This record gives sequence, structure tokens and C-alpha cells, in this order.
Amino acid sequence: MKTVAAAEGIEETTLCSRIADGSAVIMQRETTAIGIGRGLRTKINVNIGTSTGKINMNEELRKARIAEEFGADTISDLSMGGEINAIRDAILACTTLPITTVPVYQTVVEKGMRMMTADDILATMRMQARQGISSFVVHCVSPAMLAEFRKKKRILGVVSKGGSITSAFMLLNDCGNPFIEHFDEVLAICREHDIVLSLGNTARSGCINDPRDRAQVEELRQNAALGHLAHDAGVQVIIEGAGGHIRLDRISPYIRHYKRKANFPLFVAGPLPTDIAAGFDHIAGCVGASVASAAGADYLCYITPAEHLGLPSPEAVKEGLVAFRIAAHIGDTVKYKDGSDQQDRTVAHLRAELDREGQIRCALDPARARQLSDGEKECTMCGEFCAIRIMREF
Repeated sequence: MKTVAAAEGIEETTLCSRIADGSAVIMQRETTAIGIGRGLRTKINVNIGTSTGKINMNEELRKARIAEEFGADTISDLSMGGEINAIRDAILACTTLPITTVPVYQTVVEKGMRMMTADDILATMRMQARQGISSFVVHCVSPAMLAEFRKKKRILGVVSKGGSITSAFMLLNDCGNPFIEHFDEVLAICREHDIVLSLGNTARSGCINDPRDRAQVEELRQNAALGHLAHDAGVQVIIEGAGGHIRLDRISPYIRHYKRKANFPLFVAGPLPTDIAAGFDHIAGCVGASVASAAGADYLCYITPAEHLGLPSPEAVKEGLVAFRIAAHIGDTVKYKDGSDQQDRTVAHLRAELDREGQIRCALDPARARQLSDGEKECTMCGEFCAIRIMREF
């Protein structure tokens, strides 16, 4: 708590009270501690990991290093291909950032959709906890939500991979949700290893023409109730919601609705305010995430240029991360009035002083800024006719 309070510039007692009431959590790993929630800087998660279609451990390690170098707060290892445990151990070894997993991913790969059991899922959670995982994502889709999905009122149904796997398990076995039915055991694992429980967003929309529906309302109600049970049991909780694809004018109202209904930190994937940006979804995501952060989202899951197209390259990971760092900063300058724009003020003074090198040093990616500067001592956009220099002279 002392580490996070110092990093965030708030009183230790203030942070302590927010941890106590559930409005903030600390996700930690060994010497690294990241605060997420009320009154704290908007945080960014980077997804990496192999798939069944592409397995290259060296690339995933490059992505992890890039995530740490360019300012990610956490990493999610979503590996579903290759030697998953070896890949995760290597990721843990090459970064100091807290690592999140979705345990049902590894379970379904190793056991098969038709053969895996609730005991298998819990065994995966215990194994990953021993590996040193900092946060679990579980999708608590309910029979009531499945009934809503069956009505097929959406253009796109369930677009959450973890949510779809969990739903398929329930339908194949004609049973309830294994995470809900064994919630006490899930909480015991989290409590023993100080793992943050992230309640997943199965019902998020897959396109902007699918507005908020009863499935989303039911998911929020249930996640909030489960969040209170977890908090009372001594487990830190994050709620995922208002992610996916949301029309721009709906983002702020949705975020505020979530924050009114649940006191816990809100984790948002994206959101994407348009469906036409394939290849540039990190830009569209930056727009949506800026609005979400400003409205009160506490934690953003980045989007890369490869969204909807394929597993991102290391360079795509960097582009997505930088875009979402910009979004988080924009949101914080709106959300907080206590000096969140100090970096902007510093850069403004450097520009007023025509300090080109100073501006480059302050860039999120100084190497790229220097590359785009043409290698010239002065800006080649205006040349001799620099507005600042002209008005200073006259």
C-alpha cells in the first residue's frame, strides 16, 4: 500500500480505506505493486500469448518485454497453443509485471471441450496460482443469460472466448456455471495466493448495432453480487464490463451505469466505437478508451492493429499499447483535476521554447519521434515561417 500510494501521489490512509471498501485493488507480483481503481491513474493491460493457429514463444517473450518497456501496467497471458506452462514460465521470467490468466483457456486445450470437468478447471487454477499468477479472469455466465442469448436478437451473439467456452461447458453437461457452483473454492485459491479475481464480460457487444440488452444487465447484477461475496471473503475484485463494441454516444452513459451499480474497479476491453477500422482498430480503440477513461473506467485492455485479423506481432503490440497509454492519459486529464495534465504543460513549455530535443525526450516513443523529425535541427513543417518564431519577433 505504501508503494502504490507513493506512486499515485495519494495518502496511504486514503488508499487503505479504498482497498477496504473494494473501490480499489492492488495487483502485485513479488516487488511490483499496481493500484487499480478509484482515484488512481487509469491502468492498461496488454494481452499476449500463443493460439492454436500460431505458436512462437520467442515472439511472445518479445511482446512481454515490449509491454514492460513501453509502459504497460499488467500483462494477460492468453496462451492456448504449444507447451503452455513452459511459455508462461518464460513470460514470468522475462518481465516483472503482474500476469493475468483465463484458467478455462488452458483447461479446454489440455482436456478438450467435451472431456473437461469442473475439477479440471479448479486444478488448473491451483497450478497457475503456484506459478505466480496475479489475477484470474472467470466468466460467470448464468442460465438466465444463456436464455437471453438464445433469443438471437443480436447481430453477433457471444464474442467473449472465455464466455463462449464456459457456456459450451454448461450446455454440453446440462449443468450450472462451474465457477459459480464452486465459487467458495475459487475464492479459497485466490485468498491463499492473494490473487485478484476479475469477473469477466461474457455479454459484451460484438458490434455497435448491438446495444445494451438484458443479458448485459443480468451479467452486471450477478457480477456485482459475486463481487460482494468475494470482497466479504477477503478477495480483491475487479468487474469487467462496458467493453467490446459500443457506439460513441453510449460509452459514457454505460460506464456511469456500471459505476453506479458496482463500487469495484471497472475493467473495459476497448471499447471500439466503430466496426469499420480493421487494421486500424488500435486508433478506433484509443478514441473509445479515451471516452471510457474520462467517464470513470479504471482499467483498460488494449487493442492492437491486428484486432479481428490475427495474432498481433510484437510491433502491433507496441502500437496498441502506445495508443492506449494516450487514451488513459486523455481520460485522466478529464477525470482528475489535480495535475494530471502536468506532462502536457511541460511539453507545452518546451514547444514555446522551440526545444525540439526536449519534446522528443518527452515522447511516449522517443525513437519514433526522432525518426519522424527528419533528423533536422528545426521542424521542417513550417521551415522559416514558424508561427511561434514570427510572433516572438514582432
